[in-house]
Amino acid sequence: MAAIVSIIIPCYNQGHFIQETLDSVSNCKSDLYEVIIVNDGSTDQNTIDCLNKLRTAGYQVIFQQNQGLPAARNTGIRAATGKYILPLDADNKIRPAYLTRAIEIMEADPAVAVVYGNAAYFGDRSGEWKVGDYNMQKLMIANYIDACAVIRRSVLDKVGLYDTNLNKGGFEDWEMWLRISFAGYEFRYVDEVLFDYRVAGNSMSQNFNRNYANANNMENYIHEKHAGRMGHQWIMNNWVRRFKKSPVLFITKLILMSYFPSYYKKLLKQNKIRNGL
Repeated sequence: MAAIVSIIIPCYNQGHFIQETLDSVSNCKSDLYEVIIVNDGSTDQNTIDCLNKLRTAGYQVIFQQNQGLPAARNTGIRAATGKYILPLDADNKIRPAYLTRAIEIMEADPAVAVVYGNAAYFGDRSGEWKVGDYNMQKLMIANYIDACAVIRRSVLDKVGLYDTNLNKGGFEDWEMWLRISFAGYEFRYVDEVLFDYRVAGNSMSQNFNRNYANANNMENYIHEKHAGRMGHQWIMNNWVRRFKKSPVLFITKLILMSYFPSYYKKLLKQNKIRNGL
């Protein structure tokens, strides 16, 4: 049976964590997924030995020269056969229900391009990361959705893969979510803990967050790339387009979201309405 979800795991010198990651994946229903590990030019011999053993054990492991996280994800996506893509960092873990919940939602509603949920911190921090509902305005200010989200492959084929110019600080995720948003696709938030997020000094993206000059450069690049779409006028025009498309539905959902939020969330969980206006 062909895999429904392709789990893409880039790895750079994280051989000491990756087995935990794979163990979490193995707790999911086995006929739903395939795992593609991309060794992004690891220099640590322990990691290289670990990945060689995994390949010998039957895992699909792709070796490439170091090109950065977005390029490694792209390599995995190109090799993927699944209908849906789940990027998973080599030091994080997913919960057993993640794949089934995402598939259930996306199969029921073809308009949904991305499914994401909450995370539980582990490692140097504990507690829950409660992400919250999709909000385009919030997303345009800063990224708040982790890369560990299930993405419809056909959407990636249309909007393109990760931007390899954004190879530091996790900005490739933000730009991808913006691109999908601007193309008019829908995001679906699941208010459950669906993955575990490791907080450690050597996490793949954490190391770069201290480089504020680089962060500023990445933000400027994204704003220039999407010039004309990151301002208030574009937001207003977007709401007008959505209203004209279906005025009655727009107003009904606005009333539900504003005055009956609990009932609105109940309808979302039952997949009876789509999230957002």
